[in-house]
Amino acid sequence: MNAAAIPVIAWARSPVAAVGGALARLQPHELAAPLVQALLARANLPAAAVDAVVLGNALGAGGNPARMLALASGLRESSAAYTVDTQCCAGLDAITLACGLLASGQARIVLAGGAEAWSRAPIRQHRPLKPQEPAIAYERPAFAPWPERDPDMLQAAADHAQRIQCLRTAQDAYAIASHGKALAARAELAAEIVAFPGLDHDAYPRLLRAERVARMPVAALPAMAQGGVDCAVSTVAISPRADGAALLLLATPEACREWGLTARALWRGAVSVGGAPETPMLCAATAARALLGRLGLGVQDIARWELHDAFAVQGLDFRAELGMDPELLNAQGGGLARGHPIGASGAVAAVRLLAQLQSLDDGAAHGLACIAGAGGLGAAAIFQSLRA
Repeated sequence: MNAAAIPVIAWARSPVAAVGGALARLQPHELAAPLVQALLARANLPAAAVDAVVLGNALGAGGNPARMLALASGLRESSAAYTVDTQCCAGLDAITLACGLLASGQARIVLAGGAEAWSRAPIRQHRPLKPQEPAIAYERPAFAPWPERDPDMLQAAADHAQRIQCLRTAQDAYAIASHGKALAARAELAAEIVAFPGLDHDAYPRLLRAERVARMPVAALPAMAQGGVDCAVSTVAISPRADGAALLLLATPEACREWGLTARALWRGAVSVGGAPETPMLCAATAARALLGRLGLGVQDIARWELHDAFAVQGLDFRAELGMDPELLNAQGGGLARGHPIGASGAVAAVRLLAQLQSLDDGAAHGLACIAGAGGLGAAAIFQSLRA
């Protein structure tokens, strides 16, 4: 999709907490409702002005979390509510779909992003075929119709590490650096976070020492490991399961004039793509390249990159594939240090990107947020700062 630029009025996110942590008792709409109130207050906008909510959610197992959020937040009952499930890409895809509503005239002011309460996710079971048979519990649904092309994500990461010869030591070093950046930026990150009772910062980032990381357990080994080459994926090289939410307040130029809203950034365009289901993590780079080409931009035109790096090998490969300055990718720590609230992770990356663009000397800088999802999906969006 490449519509006219859409004004971004404000953005906010919750802290990200590990499953079972400080946010474990909250449902998706309870994670996102405080963000709605904060965004409306910042924009001095009444709840009745919002036409629609578009919310990414991957683990809710049905229902309509977006509608729950709209009602819980005091939006008018006539507001539209769309819940998006493209797994990890859902939060970023929700923002893209919201911009489509605005560009097509179906809405004038929209709240969009993602919310994931992994701690409260329903227990999944396959219904038995016969009355006397027991239900069968399962961890995740199929993401491809062919079992041989639908690998466990951990296994896919390890196999990809072997394929590109990405050593465990390099993956672990990437993880150590990500945590270090997140810790160093904690004070700056506070401006984009709406505090919750008992938690006002991302809970997972920690000080990691190389000697300790080297002793951490292996989470996955490549299926076809080569002798003498250690490409295993350790537990520290994985973005952990997490709870969290993130939202953007978007509006048409006409709505900005009517309500006296000031755009702080522009959504310039986005793409959602598919790729090989057995190598899902490659789809973020595919989406990023496609979007740059569509907008006529080069890698050198992007001042900041935010990739939700579910695995360290993904971040390392993304950097190499795009040929970017490594310092411009996840400059304040990525998803690897923060955690992975599946349906919200892409929206968190967008909030992180927008916050960073505001801090740059270039008041019209471009940034790119992207994410890959299970089943071979990728999403990317480009934003432009409007800071004076």
